[in-house]
Amino acid sequence: MKSNKIKASFMLMLAALMVFTTACSSGEKKEEANGKKEITVTFRSSGSNDSLTKYFNAGLVEEFEKQNQDIKVNLAPILASEGDYFSKVVLQMKSSDTSPDLIAEDTSILKSDAEAGYLEPLDSKVEAWSDWSNIIPNLKAGVTGEDGKVYGIPATSDTRGLWYNKDLFKKAGLPVPWEPKTWEEVLDAARTIKAKLPDVTPMHMTVGKASGEGVTMQTLEMLLYGTQDQLYDFDTKKWIVSSPGLLDSFKFINQVFNVDKTGPALQIALSGQAGSMAFEQLLPQDKMAIALDGSWAGSTWSATGAAPIENVTEKMGFAAMPTQNGQEPGATTMSGGWAWSIPANAKNKDEAWKFLQFIMNKENATARVVAEGALSPRVDSVDVSGYLDRPFIKEAQSFLNHAHFRPTNDKYASVSTQIQSIVESIASGNLSPEDAVKQFKENVTRVAGADAVEEK
Repeated sequence: MKSNKIKASFMLMLAALMVFTTACSSGEKKEEANGKKEITVTFRSSGSNDSLTKYFNAGLVEEFEKQNQDIKVNLAPILASEGDYFSKVVLQMKSSDTSPDLIAEDTSILKSDAEAGYLEPLDSKVEAWSDWSNIIPNLKAGVTGEDGKVYGIPATSDTRGLWYNKDLFKKAGLPVPWEPKTWEEVLDAARTIKAKLPDVTPMHMTVGKASGEGVTMQTLEMLLYGTQDQLYDFDTKKWIVSSPGLLDSFKFINQVFNVDKTGPALQIALSGQAGSMAFEQLLPQDKMAIALDGSWAGSTWSATGAAPIENVTEKMGFAAMPTQNGQEPGATTMSGGWAWSIPANAKNKDEAWKFLQFIMNKENATARVVAEGALSPRVDSVDVSGYLDRPFIKEAQSFLNHAHFRPTNDKYASVSTQIQSIVESIASGNLSPEDAVKQFKENVTRVAGADAVEEK
């Protein structure tokens, strides 16, 4: 009986092996017959109707395959949260059997993926690519590894600045257009709003840890990178846990919420919905005057947005965030976005590069960012009809000339969590700016290690 079972199992395995071998042979013959090389393109998807999938399927892949009849493009979107997407892509890139040929990389993790050996250096390719000169210089830094090599091509971008309600500014006697030159001018405008329009919330900043990374990138880093200091020193590869710029950044937040009291009430400010409330309700309803936030926020007021505003550019403005004392370059912004990279274990790298050049040419690259409501990494997108027709895009695009990027150290997420908690404590009045620096130093030293921090 046992012998029969073993024999039956063996026959099943043999049959399965024959089917597998036949399938493989058939596939190999099919590929030989077609004479094509297949490339797999992987990116994060939010569902069947996400803008990137629609972008590819709106004739783009078809046109490329028509022009390159020896290449077949397979789209392999990953339906996942941002964090899960990063994890899944890394698992795929570890083996040549599973690695895609082209992947979408968030610029915040690109350098760490490059350092881990997952990405192919593209230096020889970009040197021979005429369009590389059309990529905004500042954005090239976001796809350059710590070894100085290029590991991606920027595909989308964004900026941050000061949104303001022009109607309220006029009522308060403030200038329109508003072009603050220093932090003090920003604070003065908020104080004027408070004095002249007591029923209006003068200024919104993201300070509640419920808003996560928005606290770090939209608030603390927007301030810190407008000083002479920074969060991470790429030369020493150490976190800067104490500096005059960090203290002054904490003081600015404290000034808004506890000294001048020009920020929103804490029940709003600490809510995870603070940004939505500011842009969907308070700003358009003339109940808030200023908001420090991202370039994408203006889409809230578009015809298809959550709170449409007719003739929106007459009512709202978007000003650059000035440096602390007006020092060069005069303004600052933080930028994020996505890039295209070729994994080190990709099988068809040359074909992937050919497709990458195609989707990143002037027309195709611009079409994508318009569809997504993002900013283009190409300097010449402004010449494409329709690109600058979108409200506030001209202003937001100009901010890219002085953009900074988040540190791409693998401890960044942990450091950012510490920032979020500390900023909330400052805004809540539970932590003085001076004590906040001490706590930041202690907390980051704990999570990153004593040999990975320094003071300025």
